[in-house]
Amino acid sequence: MTTSDLEVAARLPQIRGPLSAAVVDTLAGGRRDDFDLDAAVGADPFGEDLQLALHVCYELHYQGFAEVDADWEWDISLLAFRAALERVFLDGLRQAVPGGEDVEALLDELLIEPADGNGVSHFLRDDGAWWHVEEYFAHRSIYHLKEADPHAWVIPRLRGRAKAALVAVEFDEFGGGRAEQAHSQLFADLLTAAGLSDGYLAYLDHVPAHTLATVNMMSLFGLHRSLRGALVGHFASAEITTAPAARRMDEALRRLGGAKECRYFYTEHIEADAVHEQVLRHDVIGDLLKREPGLAADIAFGIQATGLLEDRLSDHLMRCWSLGESSLLRPLRLP
Repeated sequence: MTTSDLEVAARLPQIRGPLSAAVVDTLAGGRRDDFDLDAAVGADPFGEDLQLALHVCYELHYQGFAEVDADWEWDISLLAFRAALERVFLDGLRQAVPGGEDVEALLDELLIEPADGNGVSHFLRDDGAWWHVEEYFAHRSIYHLKEADPHAWVIPRLRGRAKAALVAVEFDEFGGGRAEQAHSQLFADLLTAAGLSDGYLAYLDHVPAHTLATVNMMSLFGLHRSLRGALVGHFASAEITTAPAARRMDEALRRLGGAKECRYFYTEHIEADAVHEQVLRHDVIGDLLKREPGLAADIAFGIQATGLLEDRLSDHLMRCWSLGESSLLRPLRLP
Protein backbone atom coordinates (compact mmCIF):
# COMPACT_ATOMS: atom_id res chain seq x y z
CA MET A 1 0.00 0.00 0.00
CA THR A 2 1.44 3.36 -1.05
CA THR A 3 1.77 6.45 1.10
CA SER A 4 -1.09 8.11 -0.79
CA ASP A 5 -3.29 5.09 -0.11
CA LEU A 6 -2.51 5.31 3.61
CA GLU A 7 -3.58 8.95 3.59
CA VAL A 8 -7.10 8.10 2.39
CA ALA A 9 -7.64 4.61 3.80
CA ALA A 10 -9.66 4.23 6.98
CA ARG A 11 -8.55 2.45 10.12
CA LEU A 12 -10.21 -0.79 11.08
CA PRO A 13 -13.23 -0.14 13.31
CA GLN A 14 -13.95 -1.24 16.86
CA ILE A 15 -15.67 -4.63 16.98
CA ARG A 16 -19.33 -5.00 17.97
CA GLY A 17 -19.55 -8.73 18.62
CA PRO A 18 -18.12 -12.12 17.61
CA LEU A 19 -18.87 -11.81 13.88
CA SER A 20 -17.17 -8.45 13.46
CA ALA A 21 -14.38 -9.62 15.76
CA ALA A 22 -13.70 -12.59 13.47
CA VAL A 23 -13.28 -10.27 10.49
CA VAL A 24 -11.51 -7.32 12.13
CA ASP A 25 -9.12 -9.41 14.22
CA THR A 26 -8.23 -11.54 11.19
CA LEU A 27 -7.45 -8.50 9.04
CA ALA A 28 -5.58 -6.76 11.85
CA GLY A 29 -3.45 -9.82 12.53
CA GLY A 30 -2.94 -10.67 8.88
CA ARG A 31 -3.46 -14.37 9.59
CA ARG A 32 -5.39 -16.77 7.39
CA ASP A 33 -7.39 -19.00 9.72
CA ASP A 34 -10.59 -20.86 9.04
CA PHE A 35 -13.79 -18.98 9.83
CA ASP A 36 -16.76 -20.58 11.55
CA LEU A 37 -19.24 -20.54 8.67
CA ASP A 38 -22.11 -21.42 11.02
CA ALA A 39 -21.41 -18.47 13.33
CA ALA A 40 -23.90 -16.21 11.55
CA VAL A 41 -26.80 -18.66 11.87
CA GLY A 42 -29.45 -17.10 14.08
CA ALA A 43 -27.78 -13.66 14.07
CA ASP A 44 -29.93 -10.55 13.77
CA PRO A 45 -29.77 -9.72 10.04
CA PHE A 46 -30.02 -6.01 10.86
CA GLY A 47 -27.94 -6.11 14.06
CA GLU A 48 -24.78 -4.20 14.91
CA ASP A 49 -22.44 -7.19 14.78
CA LEU A 50 -23.46 -8.66 11.45
CA GLN A 51 -23.79 -5.31 9.71
CA LEU A 52 -20.33 -4.15 10.80
CA ALA A 53 -18.78 -7.48 9.80
CA LEU A 54 -20.36 -7.17 6.35
CA HIS A 55 -19.32 -3.55 5.98
CA VAL A 56 -15.69 -4.37 6.71
CA CYS A 57 -15.78 -7.24 4.20
CA TYR A 58 -17.30 -5.04 1.53
CA GLU A 59 -14.90 -2.18 2.14
CA LEU A 60 -12.08 -4.39 0.88
CA HIS A 61 -13.64 -3.91 -2.60
CA TYR A 62 -13.55 -0.12 -2.27
CA GLN A 63 -10.75 1.87 -0.60
CA GLY A 64 -9.71 -0.82 1.87
CA PHE A 65 -8.18 -0.18 5.27
CA ALA A 66 -4.83 1.24 6.29
CA GLU A 67 -2.21 -1.46 6.86
CA VAL A 68 -4.50 -4.23 5.57
CA ASP A 69 -3.06 -6.14 2.61
CA ALA A 70 -5.11 -5.51 -0.54
CA ASP A 71 -4.97 -9.23 -1.36
CA TRP A 72 -7.54 -9.88 1.39
CA GLU A 73 -10.15 -8.72 -1.13
CA TRP A 74 -10.12 -12.16 -2.76
CA ASP A 75 -9.19 -14.37 0.17
CA ILE A 76 -11.24 -17.57 -0.21
CA SER A 77 -11.89 -18.13 3.48
CA LEU A 78 -13.00 -14.54 4.05
CA LEU A 79 -15.25 -14.62 0.98
CA ALA A 80 -16.88 -17.80 2.28
CA PHE A 81 -17.54 -16.15 5.63
CA ARG A 82 -18.92 -13.07 3.89
CA ALA A 83 -21.27 -15.29 1.89
CA ALA A 84 -22.62 -16.77 5.13
CA LEU A 85 -23.25 -13.25 6.47
CA GLU A 86 -24.88 -12.24 3.20
CA ARG A 87 -27.31 -15.15 3.29
CA VAL A 88 -28.60 -14.00 6.67
CA PHE A 89 -28.90 -10.37 5.53
CA LEU A 90 -30.53 -11.22 2.21
CA ASP A 91 -33.00 -13.62 3.82
CA GLY A 92 -33.87 -10.93 6.37
CA LEU A 93 -34.55 -8.41 3.61
CA ARG A 94 -36.67 -10.79 1.57
CA GLN A 95 -38.76 -11.78 4.59
CA ALA A 96 -39.37 -8.15 5.56
CA VAL A 97 -40.78 -6.91 2.23
CA PRO A 98 -44.02 -7.90 0.49
CA GLY A 99 -42.50 -8.83 -2.86
CA GLY A 100 -44.34 -8.79 -6.18
CA GLU A 101 -43.57 -7.83 -9.77
CA ASP A 102 -45.51 -4.62 -10.39
CA VAL A 103 -42.54 -2.32 -10.89
CA GLU A 104 -44.58 0.50 -12.43
CA ALA A 105 -46.94 0.66 -9.45
CA LEU A 106 -44.03 0.79 -7.01
CA LEU A 107 -42.34 3.59 -8.94
CA ASP A 108 -45.61 5.53 -9.19
CA GLU A 109 -46.02 5.23 -5.43
CA LEU A 110 -42.58 6.75 -4.86
CA LEU A 111 -43.58 9.84 -6.82
CA ILE A 112 -46.42 10.63 -4.42
CA GLU A 113 -45.31 13.03 -1.70
CA PRO A 114 -47.66 12.84 1.32
CA ALA A 115 -49.06 16.23 2.33
CA ASP A 116 -48.36 15.49 5.99
CA GLY A 117 -44.85 14.08 5.59
CA ASN A 118 -42.99 13.71 8.87
CA GLY A 119 -39.64 12.17 7.94
CA VAL A 120 -36.13 13.26 8.80
CA SER A 121 -35.84 15.95 6.13
CA HIS A 122 -39.22 17.37 7.19
CA PHE A 123 -38.06 17.52 10.81
CA LEU A 124 -34.74 19.13 9.93
CA ARG A 125 -36.47 21.70 7.73
CA ASP A 126 -39.06 22.69 10.31
CA ASP A 127 -37.65 22.05 13.79
CA GLY A 128 -34.15 20.60 13.68
CA ALA A 129 -31.21 22.17 15.49
CA TRP A 130 -27.66 22.27 14.15
CA TRP A 131 -26.61 19.24 16.22
CA HIS A 132 -29.29 17.21 14.47
CA VAL A 133 -27.89 18.28 11.11
CA GLU A 134 -24.36 17.35 12.18
CA GLU A 135 -25.50 13.89 13.19
CA TYR A 136 -27.34 13.48 9.91
CA PHE A 137 -24.19 14.43 8.01
CA ALA A 138 -22.21 11.82 9.97
CA HIS A 139 -24.75 9.11 9.16
CA ARG A 140 -24.79 9.93 5.47
CA SER A 141 -21.00 10.26 5.21
CA ILE A 142 -20.66 6.47 5.18
CA TYR A 143 -22.28 6.41 1.75
CA HIS A 144 -21.80 9.88 0.32
CA LEU A 145 -18.00 9.75 0.54
CA LYS A 146 -18.23 6.79 -1.85
CA GLU A 147 -21.33 8.06 -3.64
CA ALA A 148 -22.18 6.17 -6.85
CA ASP A 149 -19.34 3.65 -6.38
CA PRO A 150 -21.66 0.73 -5.43
CA HIS A 151 -23.82 1.36 -8.48
CA ALA A 152 -20.84 1.14 -10.83
CA TRP A 153 -20.65 -2.61 -10.22
CA VAL A 154 -23.80 -3.14 -12.29
CA ILE A 155 -22.50 -1.45 -15.46
CA PRO A 156 -20.82 -4.54 -17.01
CA ARG A 157 -23.95 -6.57 -16.14
CA LEU A 158 -26.23 -4.51 -18.36
CA ARG A 159 -26.49 -4.20 -22.13
CA GLY A 160 -27.67 -1.77 -24.77
CA ARG A 161 -29.79 1.22 -23.85
CA ALA A 162 -29.96 0.27 -20.17
CA LYS A 163 -26.18 0.24 -19.88
CA ALA A 164 -25.65 3.47 -21.81
CA ALA A 165 -28.31 5.31 -19.80
CA LEU A 166 -26.99 4.13 -16.44
CA VAL A 167 -23.47 5.17 -17.42
CA ALA A 168 -24.83 8.63 -18.27
CA VAL A 169 -26.29 8.92 -14.78
CA GLU A 170 -23.05 7.72 -13.22
CA PHE A 171 -21.09 10.23 -15.30
CA ASP A 172 -23.08 13.00 -13.62
CA GLU A 173 -22.59 11.42 -10.18
CA PHE A 174 -18.83 11.43 -10.73
CA GLY A 175 -18.80 15.10 -11.67
CA GLY A 176 -19.02 14.89 -15.43
CA GLY A 177 -15.27 14.41 -15.66
CA ARG A 178 -14.47 17.16 -13.12
CA ALA A 179 -13.09 15.76 -9.88
CA GLU A 180 -14.11 18.80 -7.87
CA GLN A 181 -17.74 18.30 -8.93
CA ALA A 182 -17.95 14.58 -8.07
CA HIS A 183 -20.75 14.15 -5.55
CA SER A 184 -18.40 12.42 -3.11
CA GLN A 185 -16.13 15.48 -3.21
CA LEU A 186 -19.09 17.82 -2.78
CA PHE A 187 -20.02 15.93 0.37
CA ALA A 188 -16.44 16.13 1.62
CA ASP A 189 -16.65 19.89 1.06
CA LEU A 190 -19.94 19.91 2.99
CA LEU A 191 -18.34 18.14 5.95
CA THR A 192 -15.41 20.54 6.03
CA ALA A 193 -17.70 23.56 5.88
CA ALA A 194 -19.78 22.09 8.72
CA GLY A 195 -16.68 21.72 10.91
CA LEU A 196 -16.70 17.93 10.69
CA SER A 197 -14.08 15.47 9.49
CA ASP A 198 -14.08 14.76 5.77
CA GLY A 199 -11.97 11.64 6.34
CA TYR A 200 -13.14 8.55 4.50
CA LEU A 201 -15.19 6.42 6.97
CA ALA A 202 -14.17 8.80 9.75
CA TYR A 203 -17.50 8.17 11.46
CA LEU A 204 -17.69 4.40 10.98
CA ASP A 205 -17.41 3.80 14.72
CA HIS A 206 -20.11 6.39 15.38
CA VAL A 207 -22.97 5.19 13.20
CA PRO A 208 -25.32 2.33 14.12
CA ALA A 209 -26.36 -0.72 12.13
CA HIS A 210 -29.36 1.16 10.73
CA THR A 211 -26.93 3.31 8.75
CA LEU A 212 -24.55 0.51 7.78
CA ALA A 213 -27.40 -1.60 6.44
CA THR A 214 -28.40 1.05 3.88
CA VAL A 215 -24.87 1.01 2.43
CA ASN A 216 -24.35 -2.74 2.77
CA MET A 217 -27.50 -3.33 0.74
CA MET A 218 -25.98 -1.42 -2.18
CA SER A 219 -22.77 -3.45 -2.01
CA LEU A 220 -24.69 -6.72 -1.69
CA PHE A 221 -26.75 -5.95 -4.78
CA GLY A 222 -23.84 -4.51 -6.75
CA LEU A 223 -21.35 -7.31 -6.13
CA HIS A 224 -23.70 -10.09 -7.24
CA ARG A 225 -24.70 -10.41 -10.87
CA SER A 226 -27.73 -12.40 -9.78
CA LEU A 227 -28.97 -9.27 -7.96
CA ARG A 228 -28.45 -6.81 -10.82
CA GLY A 229 -32.19 -6.20 -11.03
CA ALA A 230 -32.32 -5.37 -7.34
CA LEU A 231 -29.46 -2.88 -7.72
CA VAL A 232 -31.25 -1.13 -10.59
CA GLY A 233 -34.46 -1.04 -8.54
CA HIS A 234 -32.58 0.44 -5.61
CA PHE A 235 -30.86 3.06 -7.77
CA ALA A 236 -34.15 4.17 -9.31
CA SER A 237 -35.79 4.37 -5.91
CA ALA A 238 -32.96 6.46 -4.50
CA GLU A 239 -32.97 8.90 -7.42
CA ILE A 240 -36.75 9.34 -7.37
CA THR A 241 -36.86 10.17 -3.66
CA THR A 242 -33.69 12.28 -3.44
CA ALA A 243 -34.80 15.52 -5.12
CA PRO A 244 -37.72 16.32 -2.76
CA ALA A 245 -35.63 15.43 0.31
CA ALA A 246 -32.70 17.49 -1.00
CA ARG A 247 -34.99 20.49 -1.42
CA ARG A 248 -36.09 20.19 2.21
CA MET A 249 -32.48 19.85 3.32
CA ASP A 250 -31.58 23.04 1.49
CA GLU A 251 -34.45 24.80 3.23
CA ALA A 252 -33.25 23.41 6.59
CA LEU A 253 -29.72 24.63 6.02
CA ARG A 254 -30.91 28.03 4.87
CA ARG A 255 -32.99 28.36 8.04
CA LEU A 256 -30.05 27.34 10.23
CA GLY A 257 -27.49 29.49 8.44
CA GLY A 258 -25.55 26.60 6.91
CA ALA A 259 -22.52 27.36 4.75
CA LYS A 260 -22.93 27.59 0.97
CA GLU A 261 -20.87 24.41 0.55
CA CYS A 262 -23.39 22.54 2.69
CA ARG A 263 -26.31 23.84 0.69
CA TYR A 264 -24.60 23.28 -2.67
CA PHE A 265 -24.44 19.53 -2.16
CA TYR A 266 -28.23 19.43 -1.87
CA THR A 267 -29.09 22.01 -4.55
CA GLU A 268 -26.95 20.02 -6.98
CA HIS A 269 -29.03 16.92 -6.22
CA ILE A 270 -32.34 18.75 -6.66
CA GLU A 271 -31.53 19.45 -10.29
CA ALA A 272 -29.54 16.33 -11.17
CA ASP A 273 -31.80 13.72 -9.61
CA ALA A 274 -34.96 15.18 -11.13
CA VAL A 275 -33.45 14.22 -14.50
CA HIS A 276 -31.92 10.97 -13.30
CA GLU A 277 -35.23 9.58 -12.06
CA GLN A 278 -36.68 9.75 -15.58
CA VAL A 279 -33.59 8.23 -17.17
CA LEU A 280 -33.52 5.35 -14.71
CA ARG A 281 -37.24 4.66 -14.94
CA HIS A 282 -37.65 4.76 -18.71
CA ASP A 283 -34.22 4.13 -20.21
CA VAL A 284 -32.66 1.80 -17.65
CA ILE A 285 -35.56 -0.11 -16.11
CA GLY A 286 -37.69 0.10 -19.25
CA ASP A 287 -34.98 -1.35 -21.47
CA LEU A 288 -33.85 -3.91 -18.90
CA LEU A 289 -37.37 -5.31 -18.55
CA LYS A 290 -37.73 -5.55 -22.32
CA ARG A 291 -34.55 -7.57 -22.48
CA GLU A 292 -35.04 -9.55 -19.28
CA PRO A 293 -38.70 -9.46 -18.17
CA GLY A 294 -37.93 -12.14 -15.60
CA LEU A 295 -36.08 -9.51 -13.53
CA ALA A 296 -39.29 -7.67 -12.57
CA ALA A 297 -39.47 -9.35 -9.15
CA ASP A 298 -35.83 -8.48 -8.44
CA ILE A 299 -36.33 -4.84 -9.44
CA ALA A 300 -39.39 -4.68 -7.18
CA PHE A 301 -37.36 -6.24 -4.39
CA GLY A 302 -34.66 -3.57 -4.76
CA ILE A 303 -37.24 -0.80 -4.53
CA GLN A 304 -38.92 -2.33 -1.49
CA ALA A 305 -35.67 -3.14 0.32
CA THR A 306 -34.50 0.44 -0.14
CA GLY A 307 -37.71 1.75 1.37
CA LEU A 308 -37.50 -0.72 4.25
CA LEU A 309 -33.96 0.22 5.29
CA GLU A 310 -34.46 3.96 4.81
CA ASP A 311 -37.60 3.76 6.96
CA ARG A 312 -35.70 1.86 9.65
CA LEU A 313 -32.98 4.52 9.70
CA SER A 314 -35.54 7.33 9.71
CA ASP A 315 -37.44 5.73 12.59
CA HIS A 316 -34.22 5.39 14.56
CA LEU A 317 -33.26 9.03 14.04
CA MET A 318 -36.70 10.36 14.88
CA ARG A 319 -37.05 8.14 17.94
CA CYS A 320 -33.72 9.30 19.37
CA TRP A 321 -34.21 12.94 18.53
CA SER A 322 -37.75 13.02 19.93
CA LEU A 323 -36.22 11.99 23.26
CA GLY A 324 -33.49 14.61 23.00
CA GLU A 325 -30.89 11.86 22.61
CA SER A 326 -28.08 11.32 20.14
CA SER A 327 -28.73 8.92 17.25
CA LEU A 328 -25.04 7.95 17.19
CA LEU A 329 -23.17 5.28 19.11
CA ARG A 330 -20.60 7.79 20.34
CA PRO A 331 -20.41 11.60 20.30
CA LEU A 332 -19.02 13.38 17.29
CA ARG A 333 -16.58 15.31 19.45
CA LEU A 334 -14.86 14.46 22.69
CA PRO A 335 -15.91 16.64 25.68
